[in-house]
Parts: sequence; C-alpha cells; structure tokens
Amino acid sequence: MRTVTQLAVLALVAGAGAGWHYYGDRVGLPPPLQLVGLQPAPQGGSRGGGTGGPVGVVVQPVRIAPVVERVESVGTVRAREAVTITSKVAGIVEQIRFTEGQRVSAGDTLVQLDAAALRAELDQARALLDDARNQLIRARQLQPGQTIAAQRLETLEALSRQAEGRVRQAEARLEELRVTAPFGGRVGLRQVSPGALIQPGTAITTLDDTARVRVEFSVPEVHLARVRVGSAVTARSSAYGNRRFQGTVAVIDTRLDPATRSVRVISEFDNADEALRPGLFLTVELVLEERERALLVAEEAIDPVGDRAFVFVVRDGRARRQEVKLGLRLPGEVEVRDGLNAGEPVVVRGVQRLRNDLPVRVVETLARPTS
Repeated sequence: MRTVTQLAVLALVAGAGAGWHYYGDRVGLPPPLQLVGLQPAPQGGSRGGGTGGPVGVVVQPVRIAPVVERVESVGTVRAREAVTITSKVAGIVEQIRFTEGQRVSAGDTLVQLDAAALRAELDQARALLDDARNQLIRARQLQPGQTIAAQRLETLEALSRQAEGRVRQAEARLEELRVTAPFGGRVGLRQVSPGALIQPGTAITTLDDTARVRVEFSVPEVHLARVRVGSAVTARSSAYGNRRFQGTVAVIDTRLDPATRSVRVISEFDNADEALRPGLFLTVELVLEERERALLVAEEAIDPVGDRAFVFVVRDGRARRQEVKLGLRLPGEVEVRDGLNAGEPVVVRGVQRLRNDLPVRVVETLARPTS
C-alpha cells in the first residue's frame, strides 16, 4: 500500500512538472515542487537568478497613434437670441397675427393694438400739412408787382414745418401700436387675447432664435491654459440616446468663479432641426489637445513605484528598467510622454519576475492594437 502511495505522488509531481514546463514558465508560476513544499535539486541556479537561464517574457512594441485629450462637464442650452415680446404703449389688443410655435422673420407684425383714434389724428395732421403747404406755395407764386411781407412768408414756412412734425409724430405713435418681431425666430406661448387691455411691459409671448444655439458650461481652472476659442465641443443628451452634437467654443469668460474655481465657457452649435431646445441639459466634452503621434504602451506594462512609473524594455537580450513619464490613459493603454521610442519592445507579461539588466527570452511578441 505504501509503495502504491509513493508511486501516485511521483506521478502527480511528474504531471505537474510537465504542465509547468509547457505553460507555467510563460506566465511566471513557481515550479511544482515549491507548491508542495519541496525544493528542486540544484541545477546551476534558479530561472529568476542572475546565474540561471533567461526569464521568459511576452513583449509588445511601443506604437504610435493619435490621441485626443478631453474634459467632461455639464451644460445648458440657451437660444442665441431670446426675448419676451411686450408693448411699448398701453392699448387694446385688436389683432393677434401669429400662432404659437410659428417661425417668424424680423419685422413681422405679431400683435396689432387698436389704432382708430390715432388714425383719425394722423388724418387731421396730414390735412393741416396740406393746407400749410398750399398757403406757402401760393405766397411764393405771387405775380410780379404783388408783394408779401417777409415776416408773413416766414410764418407760413414755420406753420408748414410744424404740420410736418405733427404728421411724423402721429405716424410714430401709430407704429408703436404695431408690435413686431425684433429678429427672426420661433414664437412661444401666447399670453394675451384679442380685446385685452395691456400696459407697457405686459408679456405677450416669447421669441427665441434657435437656428443656432449656445451651450454654457464650466471648466476647472487647471485646464484654463488649454481652452481656446474654436476648440471642438461634443454634446449629448439622454433625450436623444446615442446622438452626438458637434459645436465649437465661441466665448471664454474673462473671470473665474471664486467659489468653484472654474471658468465659464460658451459654445455654439448649429441647430437646423431645432433638436436642442433652450433649457435642455447636456453632457459636454471639450477637446483640450490633439496629438497625432502619441506613444502608447499596454497598461499592464507599467510598474508604478510611488509617484513614478517604470517599464522594462528588452535590449540586447536583457530587461532594462526604464523610467517613463505618463500622459493620457486610454482603455487598456497608457500614453508615454517621455522615456521610450516608437517600436521598442516593452515587457507586458512577466514584469513581476524581472529586475534591471536581467537576461530574458522573448517567448511571444504581441501584435500592435489597431488604432
């Protein structure tokens, strides 16, 4: 029975040893005898020692790819132009010449107030002007030998100018009874009804120019130096699923908010289909910098030590420990700003077993990920 048990143990160890030579050596597993608490017979040093064979590693070349550095914020849509339509004068609403939600052009009449009394006043002013002009014309066309006092002629000229002033004043007052659109846009809900008496400042409706909208958001002051007019902005809303809206930075505030230590940025978006409504909440991504030839390595190649970072580069059959300066982090990869060159083989598997200048054997070279 004891012999059978010994044979079974030897078979188990032999099988584990074969499996380790096939797979464990590649991924850095300890030898099977160490797993069962035994020590292998000395054979000129261990695989990880300086006097033994080279350590098997998997490498991947440093690749070049474009990267885009962004900062995310939240923003609110504002109409490029927005106003509450009111009347300058008191009056009774005679006609409402718009429908709610209608697109109007600059100068279109939205509301006409009762102007009957002013029209009569204008007619009277025009009649007085005609009479004054006729008297002045007759005075200037006197036959030779007929004279008129110079003072009388000056009086008629003054009366004519006064009549012209009354006409222009009546026309201006009449124009104030016509409420117009100051710019092109879309009107909102109607706040008055025909026959209503309104006072100066009474809200009639709203008018928003949303063919191009503004999105306001804030950026932390740490990014201030890299925020520029014309930088690309991408916005999305849960209301539109995966749709992305593209805009650009239009204005950067001259002051920072002392409470939030951020600067307010205004971007502009084309909005031909008017999907972006004023007041809509958006998630905004601002492009801070684009680098066309950034160096990228696999994330698992990084060996962090405190606030420093290192990688192992295979040079002349040895693992050279190289300090690197990291940049942008991407899914599965890290940008290296300094310390490496494009195409250098960097160890991505087996890093834990390495030390500087240790002999290594490349067992696999991973292909570069596609951009």
